[in-house]
Amino acid sequence: MFYRLPIGQRATNKRQPAVALPDRLLAHMRRWHRLGVIKEHFVEWHGKSVASVKNGFASAVELAELDLTNGNITPHTLRHTAATWVMQRGTNLWEASGFLGMSPETLKNVYGHHHPEFMKEAANNITKKPTRTATRTAKKLANS
Repeated sequence: MFYRLPIGQRATNKRQPAVALPDRLLAHMRRWHRLGVIKEHFVEWHGKSVASVKNGFASAVELAELDLTNGNITPHTLRHTAATWVMQRGTNLWEASGFLGMSPETLKNVYGHHHPEFMKEAANNITKKPTRTATRTAKKLANS
């Protein structure tokens, strides 16, 4: 588990739930620890915990020579990417919202169109042969 809220720090309105680490990332982290690349912290620089991710992230963006023409790239950009990916892979809304630290409603409203089930039933039903009950109901509505 990754606990995003630092030990001893009070929770604020900013959601920072503990999340399960993906198996692939956990395998890499175990290898990095075994090789001495990381010692005690999830994100560290020269063996010490990183106080602010913003500076390191800005340096990484610069080193990667990412195109900033359409705006800045921030750590929050990664959150948007993660939300898009979990929705594209069909993750359950409750699981995905808990992992991302946002309400299911926000996730559905902002990223729902990325989910493979988005409008699938409506798209399939538009060409489906109507049932007898649906046909009778439609006729009743038309006559009233």
